[in-house]
Amino acid sequence: MTIWLPELSGSGPRYRQLAEAIVAAIESGELGEGDKLPPQRRLAYALGVTTGTVTRAYAEVERKGWVEARVGSGTYVCASTTNPFTHVSAPGDAQQVDLSLSLPPPSEQRADGLAHAMAALQNDRPALAHAMDYQPEGGLDRHRRLYAQWLDRLGLPMAAEELLIDQGGMNGIFLSLSTLLAPGERLAAEMLTYPGLISVAQQLGIRTVAIEHDAQGIDIDALAMRHERQPFAALYVMPEHHNPTTVSLPESRRHALVALARERDFWLIEDGVQYMGERATPLYQLAPERTVYLFSVAKILGGGMRSGVIRAPASVRPRIAAALRNQSWMPPPLIASLVCRWIESGHADRLLAWQSEEMAARHALVQAYLGGYDYSGGAEGFYIWLRLPAGRRANTFVEALAERGVLVTPAEPFCVGSEPAPQAVRICISAAADRAALERALGVIRENLDSPGIAMWRTL
Repeated sequence: MTIWLPELSGSGPRYRQLAEAIVAAIESGELGEGDKLPPQRRLAYALGVTTGTVTRAYAEVERKGWVEARVGSGTYVCASTTNPFTHVSAPGDAQQVDLSLSLPPPSEQRADGLAHAMAALQNDRPALAHAMDYQPEGGLDRHRRLYAQWLDRLGLPMAAEELLIDQGGMNGIFLSLSTLLAPGERLAAEMLTYPGLISVAQQLGIRTVAIEHDAQGIDIDALAMRHERQPFAALYVMPEHHNPTTVSLPESRRHALVALARERDFWLIEDGVQYMGERATPLYQLAPERTVYLFSVAKILGGGMRSGVIRAPASVRPRIAAALRNQSWMPPPLIASLVCRWIESGHADRLLAWQSEEMAARHALVQAYLGGYDYSGGAEGFYIWLRLPAGRRANTFVEALAERGVLVTPAEPFCVGSEPAPQAVRICISAAADRAALERALGVIRENLDSPGIAMWRTL
């Protein structure tokens, strides 16, 4: 295979010239999505520069999001120069159905609930004035009590004094990792996990350790063996409706996981952002002294409401609060006030009840269209995990769907470290504008699955 060899030109340091050449090659299509950059020593020899120059150039383009380094594998061009998990497609093509993002199903009830909350706050002048003041870094006691009462109704009992209000799930991940782990320490996660976690770990200089999982979730025996070889300080886990595989951890494995965490003395970071009405026992109830639980309103009220809570043991709560204060001084009081008014009004509960019914109807559509294929998904889950038939390639499948206006996500962005991506895709059925749009998309997906010859020629 011919090595990609750029021409370095212009002024400035050689590493910067190389970084600019890499970006130019990606923008022109000379380097495509998923392409592997040359090994650093080989490229350094070919260009007549030091290995350090290439290393610095690679680090620069990785910092800017053009490439990603995978431990033990190499450096690859990112699947997109825009993070697919934070980018929302601009409206324009009415026929396009974007099923790549885990968004709540659209409903006018969200606008109605927010309008009601805004009106209630506007009419309470003292509360409105207070919402513009500096407040404690963990949020107001009143807001934490309301959150605790609501979570109790949702089947997640926790005390108000255990909670810190934050700015949603990603903020919770950042605060947890920056508090519980130091740069260079190891964080364990399943081989496929939430890309936001991977991004935060990279930014904080935390090394990730990939753990095997199966049809019942994380493999506890593999976790124990990996800890013996590569001790880690914490494990990030999604026991309910894992992202992206949709697996929920059985009760027996939860108890085994907690026992291992206590035996080996590592933290559990339990991500509960993907809200599910029916669940097994949360880890924070089984091991309250070593579990940090993350909750957000993003999957219920909407992603723009950047609010949630961290449930943390007393031993680390002050440190998380300090990290929150150092990052943003406090969660935005106005947002927390609106969320709490929304909860108090009852609109949040009614929205959640509607959402559960809507997702059940959407899953029924999935079963009607894809019932003969290998997929999984919880009754209220926002997405399904479709394992492609033998011989089908995920990237080719994704490209073929995109050409027909249906966007889904391959497994690659979810991979931890150098783990190979399975031939599977995540399909966010919640994101379609309505059931009719979802049916159109499912029809395209089914047609592509039923007609492998259409897509197979692209791999030749």
